Amino acid sequence: MDGVIIINKPKNYTSHDVVNVVRKQLNIKKVGHTGTLDPNATGILPILIGKATKISKYLIEHKKTYIATIKLGEQRDTGDVEGNVIKKELDLKEIDINKLNETLKSFLGKQKQIPPIYSAIKVDGKKLYEYARKGQAVEIKPRDIEIYNINLKSYNKDEIVFETECSKGTYIRVLCEDIAKKLGTIGYMKDLQRIAVDKFTIEDSINLEDLNQTIVQQKLITIENIFNDKEKIELNDKKVELFLNGVRLTYETKDGLYKIYKKDKFIGLGVICNNLLKRDIVI
Repeated sequence: MDGVIIINKPKNYTSHDVVNVVRKQLNIKKVGHTGTLDPNATGILPILIGKATKISKYLIEHKKTYIATIKLGEQRDTGDVEGNVIKKELDLKEIDINKLNETLKSFLGKQKQIPPIYSAIKVDGKKLYEYARKGQAVEIKPRDIEIYNINLKSYNKDEIVFETECSKGTYIRVLCEDIAKKLGTIGYMKDLQRIAVDKFTIEDSINLEDLNQTIVQQKLITIENIFNDKEKIELNDKKVELFLNGVRLTYETKDGLYKIYKKDKFIGLGVICNNLLKRDIVI
């Protein structure tokens, strides 16, 4: 059993917890994940099974889609529902819906975002949340992110629900705080659901409580199918042997990642650069 399954992660489970459940339920040692979700967040978590653990590097850069809820009028130290309240706004005013839509749209495009102090990013060998817990000051460098799409789903006086498609590395907690600030108030991320990671969607997912061998076999996305948008290269027996041994082969075509076949059998992935084909991943 080699491939990817999409788990609909429930609240109060870490991504590592989900890996352990899958490993135990399916009795498989090689299990991994891409795109970590915080325990409080729900939604899709791609789980790599068997030889598919080798392809994680191709899945971590994918754009992601979330539905987030901002609680207005209150600020928390972690930026989410698990933090301590550090500020309240007692006189919360109604926001004009046109202004709200315009504010959301103002976040579209490439931009710099400063990661939250309560995060696992390392600075000088220590995770940022370790500095935060000790009350130590630390310089946090901004990161390049991109918001591809953002839309309002609902609004009442103290809650905004929006959907956004964004690049890897985007902190939705920070986005929620920044939206509230631009609206002239304060807020934190009350709820977060991830509904897509690139071509993987919530409709493809398996609820953790429904996990079993039968449903996994039905929902398993093979390694070959994951790369169905990549072109195919077929090698003869001699070239397959050289390829598997790590020998670079002359192959005149455009640079990029390719699916490699021996006759009609998928054997792995190769990368072409300057008309040279080199082994990348062997399945």
